[in-house]
Amino acid sequence: MIGFLIATLVPIPLLIIATGTGGVIGWAVLAYLTVFTALLDHLLPRSWRNVDAAQEFKAGHGLSIALGIAHLFLMVIAVRYLGGPGGAEGWDILPVLLAYGVYFGQVSHPNAHELIHRSGREAVQLGKIVYTSLLFGHHASSHPKVHHVYVATPYDPNSALLGESFYRFFFRAWFGSFREGMRIEMHDLKRAGRSWTSHPYFGYVFGAIGFIGLAWLLADQDGVLVLLALAGFAQLQILLSDYVQHYGLERGERDDGRLDPVRAVHSWNSPHRVTSAMMLNAPRHSDHHMHPSRIYPGLQIDPEEMPILPRSLPVMAVVALVPPWWRRVMNPRLLKWQDHF
Repeated sequence: MIGFLIATLVPIPLLIIATGTGGVIGWAVLAYLTVFTALLDHLLPRSWRNVDAAQEFKAGHGLSIALGIAHLFLMVIAVRYLGGPGGAEGWDILPVLLAYGVYFGQVSHPNAHELIHRSGREAVQLGKIVYTSLLFGHHASSHPKVHHVYVATPYDPNSALLGESFYRFFFRAWFGSFREGMRIEMHDLKRAGRSWTSHPYFGYVFGAIGFIGLAWLLADQDGVLVLLALAGFAQLQILLSDYVQHYGLERGERDDGRLDPVRAVHSWNSPHRVTSAMMLNAPRHSDHHMHPSRIYPGLQIDPEEMPILPRSLPVMAVVALVPPWWRRVMNPRLLKWQDHF
């Protein structure tokens, strides 16, 4: 747990300090979250260690709750002092805004993802609030109810097809997941005999409006612009993670229309030590899909059974932004696993 604590909590005071100064300190914090972590991932041995997944990991659950609360605190700080007086000004805001965005995409998102998979109602609600603050609340419905059911098939808008560029995928995934999440929630309401007024999308939409209103109260129109910038950058990273972690991998469909079970071969994984700790083991993605309720310290990795990314997940997300480069790196690796689909 020490690694998870250091990787996720150390950036919080650094972000707060950078908020008041920006400039050189802001660039230094941004470099710490990006270049420095990538360098450590390259230099340190990869982490293939698996702990006993049957442990309770109470500290892991406690860290998730703390990070969810910290995210909301940081969002308020960022909007208030990057959009209003008292913090960095002018172009000095830029590196701090990017640093917050990286943290929200690479710590807050994996943590919210962890929370919506927990069994406790309070944890799930906190995860939904975090996603709603990023104006992406529908992910709390579409991820467990659509993505986990149809992953690695054409029925899942968040599984990238072989040869599909990230830019084409982005719009298909964003609007497709919003639509399919709404549809499945309505189906579940009807099956349970509940009114359409209980639809969780009301909470996501009105919650997003509420966060925009709060941003306006904190820092007028500049606060709203900061919130939109942070949410947009975080959403970009969320969908980059989906793109990278499922690119080109396919599950079979049987003659009776049923899909093959989700197996280890249906997700790309990363054993890189630092970013895995920062992202709460989200790069151990195959085991998460096979055991969605397994808490993050217990997730397993096996290079013999699971497709492995050549670099850490954040680095591969950067590669994905250049489609020819991405296809040159990933398509040959994908061919190696096609016989296992």
